[in-house]
Amino acid sequence: MKPSRPSDPYWMLLPTLLLLFVFFVFPLGMLVEHSLLSWDLLTPARFVGLANYRSLLRSGELWQTFGTTLSMSAAVVLGSMSAGLALALLLDRPGRWAAFVRSAVFSAYVVSWVSVGLLFLWLLDADSGIFAAIWRIFSNGRSPRWLADPALAPWAVAAVTVWKITGYALVIFLAGLQDVPQSILEAAELDGASPTRRFRTVTWPLLRPTTLFVATTSLIASFQLFDVVRVMTQGGPVRSTTVFVYAIYEQLFLDLRVGRASAEAVVFFVVLSLLTGAQFLLFRTEESA
Repeated sequence: MKPSRPSDPYWMLLPTLLLLFVFFVFPLGMLVEHSLLSWDLLTPARFVGLANYRSLLRSGELWQTFGTTLSMSAAVVLGSMSAGLALALLLDRPGRWAAFVRSAVFSAYVVSWVSVGLLFLWLLDADSGIFAAIWRIFSNGRSPRWLADPALAPWAVAAVTVWKITGYALVIFLAGLQDVPQSILEAAELDGASPTRRFRTVTWPLLRPTTLFVATTSLIASFQLFDVVRVMTQGGPVRSTTVFVYAIYEQLFLDLRVGRASAEAVVFFVVLSLLTGAQFLLFRTEESA
């Protein structure tokens, strides 16, 4: 039998590397190339260099889209992680009732985004929605226009997203809690540590890798919001819910600006990569502290 050579593992990685190149590196390179062009899909493309990037920066549209996306993403990440962790702590126990609640919460995650958008479009209707009816019962006044008010619409969409992905955070945190050694928790309890202190000094530090994973995946999911925005608000009112992906959709499919849409997609990729890297550095700094 021939002894394995040091290069053998790289040959085993070759299929994965080929898939990565075909479906990630090559499309990213094409995206960067298209961002340097002026093209409307109808006439021949024309090279314009960095003009698309300069146009995005000067128009102010990029900064508004970035601010909207970042604020909504912060609300989604913090909301879904907090709700998922709280539910995981409450439901990390045997029993049919806990199993039923876990399944009910997670079922929202497997429902399509379009279905969720249509559901909440009806629930949040200011005239005939259920939330409007409840508001009128307790306040005796007209319900706020959740999706027509620029001050409320972003947070309404963020709340719907939190409702949608909390089940995902719940399942991941449950898996993390079940990996916490019970012997350490029992030892802390014997030492007189209260439940709050046990969570703060034992459970939470051991959950940091799980928290980093949930934070990163939730950030990516929140930055990729499109379906719920398209169904519920179409980026309005007054562009208050126009996030990155929806702005790219508008530039490409409505305005036929391939170059500008590609430039915005490149900026989107860079911003998301930087934020993900910042999350890793933040959690690594906390672990080393």
